[in-house]
Amino acid sequence: MDAGRRGRVIVAGHLCLDLIPELSGRFDFVPGTMVGAGPMRISTGGSVSNTGLSLHRLGAEVTLVARIGRDPLGELVRRHLESSGEGLSKSLIVSPAGETSYTLILSPPDEDRMFLHYSGVSADFSADDLPDPLPPADILHFGYPQVLPRFYEDRGELGRLFERARRSGTTTSLDTCFPDLSSEAGRVDWRAILEEALPAVDVFVPSLEEALVMLGPERYRKIALSDTAPLAAAPTEEIRALGKDILAMGAAVAGIKCGRRGLYLRTAPEARLARSGRLLSGMGSRWADRELWGSTFEVEVRGAVGAGDAAYAGLLFGMLLGMDPEEAITAACAAGACCVEAHDTTSGVRSWEETRRRMEGGWQRSTEAPEGWAPGRIEGVWLGPADSS
Repeated sequence: MDAGRRGRVIVAGHLCLDLIPELSGRFDFVPGTMVGAGPMRISTGGSVSNTGLSLHRLGAEVTLVARIGRDPLGELVRRHLESSGEGLSKSLIVSPAGETSYTLILSPPDEDRMFLHYSGVSADFSADDLPDPLPPADILHFGYPQVLPRFYEDRGELGRLFERARRSGTTTSLDTCFPDLSSEAGRVDWRAILEEALPAVDVFVPSLEEALVMLGPERYRKIALSDTAPLAAAPTEEIRALGKDILAMGAAVAGIKCGRRGLYLRTAPEARLARSGRLLSGMGSRWADRELWGSTFEVEVRGAVGAGDAAYAGLLFGMLLGMDPEEAITAACAAGACCVEAHDTTSGVRSWEETRRRMEGGWQRSTEAPEGWAPGRIEGVWLGPADSS
């Protein structure tokens, strides 16, 4: 691997300002009461910031494309991005009217996070906000169509965006977020949208909750509401079935982010990888027909915000460096672990050189394997029944 190579990634889609009060422990909201909190952390959020800045911190050359408002929150977003790297805000689209998107994030220690979200001018983002043809890039990563109405009100919008990238020969990547189930986005037929878009998507790695809600709402309700099989302990076979489903709909690389349990990865046959963008098609023989599980690294968790996006960034960065799947899934788990050591979304992510040295220094990771899976050549990586190695 050439650790000094700076691959080019366009990260597009949802961008917002994150407002994150520091919480010291478990709490319940009761009308008329006050809950104590610590300092408020303010940073950028959304897929464009979380995955884009994580890729930048790892060492990739990143272009960020999203909409912000000409308002105080928009100025905070712009200044934060520029403080992270000169020129990172230059491709943002400033809408003359409307407000910048924001998210209030409640992330108690050792608990999953909760969100209050306002879409603002992000709601106007569309496939036409990306130039055609795309500027030269190894990867186009697009995130969070669930909070970008153009992409669920028009079933074909997501496919049009990725077809534009496909014509440029760019490897394509899609990430999602959990929709508000009471909103229009929560009532959309996401399976139909994905069936149309995924043939032009090379890499798709949703979380377990997102995958279940989009691909099997009834299965989600059954697992989420069960006293005996909560999402944290969803059967491995359920996760494998979701990965197989994603590949059947047309993706080349399918992943399922499983939080503390780690990351599941499954890839298509070489013929599908050969139809991918230049980056992935060039590695097709090493990436074809693999099924892997990457376990988590041991860290002190300070906040779970952005961990899935950082892990996705680690996976994509591994691909930029030409890693094989076992190496790339390990890079993903390492980046995600670094992220949760900070309260905000990206400051915990380290450069690839720092991350690599940490792994080589004996960084411990979980040794719990899915039942019946074989150990891979890298400690903490397991090979599934469908793996061809």
